[in-house]
Amino acid sequence: MAPLQVYYSGLLFAPQSSLIRGGYFKNIPWVTMEPKVAAVWSSLIQTLDGHTSSVNSVVFSPDGKLVASASLDATVRLWDTSIGKQCGVLEGHTHFVNSAVFSPDGKLVASASNDKTVRLWDISTGKQYAVLEGHTGCVNSAVFSPDGKLVASASWDKTVRLWDTSTGKQCGVLEGHVRNVKSAVFSPDGKLVACASDTTVRLWDTSTGKQCGVLEGHARTVNSAMFSPDGKLVASASDDGTARLWDTSTGKQCGVLEGHTGEVISAVFSPDGMLVASASSDKTVRLWDASTGRQCGVLESHTGEVISAVFSPDGKLVASASFDATVRLWDASTGKKSGVLRGHTYWVNSAVFSPDGKLVASASDDNTVRLWDTSTGRQCGVLEGHTSEVNSAVFSPNGKLVASASDDKPVRLWDTTKKKTIEIIKTHVSINIMSFSNDGTHLHTSHGILQLKSPLCSGRNQEPAHTFTHFLHVTDQWIMCNMKKLLWLPVDYRPSCSAGNGTANLLAIGTVSGRLIFVSIDFTALPAAYSQPSVHVTVTTGRGFLEFVDC
Repeated sequence: MAPLQVYYSGLLFAPQSSLIRGGYFKNIPWVTMEPKVAAVWSSLIQTLDGHTSSVNSVVFSPDGKLVASASLDATVRLWDTSIGKQCGVLEGHTHFVNSAVFSPDGKLVASASNDKTVRLWDISTGKQYAVLEGHTGCVNSAVFSPDGKLVASASWDKTVRLWDTSTGKQCGVLEGHVRNVKSAVFSPDGKLVACASDTTVRLWDTSTGKQCGVLEGHARTVNSAMFSPDGKLVASASDDGTARLWDTSTGKQCGVLEGHTGEVISAVFSPDGMLVASASSDKTVRLWDASTGRQCGVLESHTGEVISAVFSPDGKLVASASFDATVRLWDASTGKKSGVLRGHTYWVNSAVFSPDGKLVASASDDNTVRLWDTSTGRQCGVLEGHTSEVNSAVFSPNGKLVASASDDKPVRLWDTTKKKTIEIIKTHVSINIMSFSNDGTHLHTSHGILQLKSPLCSGRNQEPAHTFTHFLHVTDQWIMCNMKKLLWLPVDYRPSCSAGNGTANLLAIGTVSGRLIFVSIDFTALPAAYSQPSVHVTVTTGRGFLEFVDC
């Protein structure tokens, strides 16, 4: 990107009130119709742009300086959170990457993939450190032990496998589940692994690889398993409508938490381990005494399924996320509702407290992440920019950033202090409008760039050719003039669709964010470098829009 192009784009797309626009915009006389831009600088801090398909998971490094993202494009990417730049592409998987996780010391990343492998990566070099092969089915997840010496991987082959991170060798196969293993989690001391699958939770001794407990009792699928803070108990949540407590030393069931009238989606311990909160499709959260298994509170007022519940870091509050489009705050000691966080217009998929407990971030199918003040219950930020359902949001360890993942294939970073959002360039799913590239080998669509075997499709009605001395078209990041880059398009202004007028000096650009902008160019005022002999352009019509083909 040449300095002059950066300069032109900086002036053209700077906010109306910016000093640079006010002082120097007259220096682009060849723009005769300027796009409508924001009045002030947006709160966007960075777009993590690089993946070419859906992002399945995002995770911060232990020190919060990096983010690792796992994608259906078969890569893991590393991002510097201080500047938002990609600082590594971990390539090697041959199929979807389902998850990525940092080692406790932040020196390694383990990635789990549908190619049946787990791969270990050296963060300092970005090089593959080891390929952990042995699974015969897709690997759903991988997790490091607390001391970083082991990795446990859960797979569709119905096994969990243990791996030595120093050698990459398999050191245990945990067999026994009769269906795919959804997840595996280490106990806080690293001595046990608990795995959730079929209708059971199974406990395994990491030193021997032997099963030391089958937590049987559920009558339907187990959705989650969670250790207590001291590692002595496991809480499991099931579609059979119960949560169950298990003694990790004996593997025996020590409590059946019955009361829900629908599937129990998740169960979590309070930070002190004294309470369990269970979230259910019966529209309630229930609190249980972990020592006795007795119900000590029913948190009800949601009007839709409750997807998750989480305790605040000090254990005094519970936040519940629901299909009724709200997050609700509850006093954990009394069970009374202390706040209803209204603002979302569709299902809320998750809610999470900031490390200091002062904020809650909620992720919703309304395409937004929202920030809430837990002391007042008031909304203090709407992080807009996603164009599809937001599945999850997570705070960085210092609470200054939120990372969110969405069905629109983004990774976004948000500044929680300034409420700054990250907007995104992405590939898309359905195509609404398309136009040919100048050479006819690509389609610039509302969902990205597609390569074509043939530049023309059958059934199009071609009108007589027109000849222009200049030709404008739009790629995914550029306004091009005569095949040369003229203006770089900032993220907010990248096209979902575009069209040109008959005289080819006016472009209409529809953007992912919902804007429609117009840019008109005075060709006579353009620098000489953009002039070239006549370009033959065929204007074709199809489905109510114009397409330009460079012949």
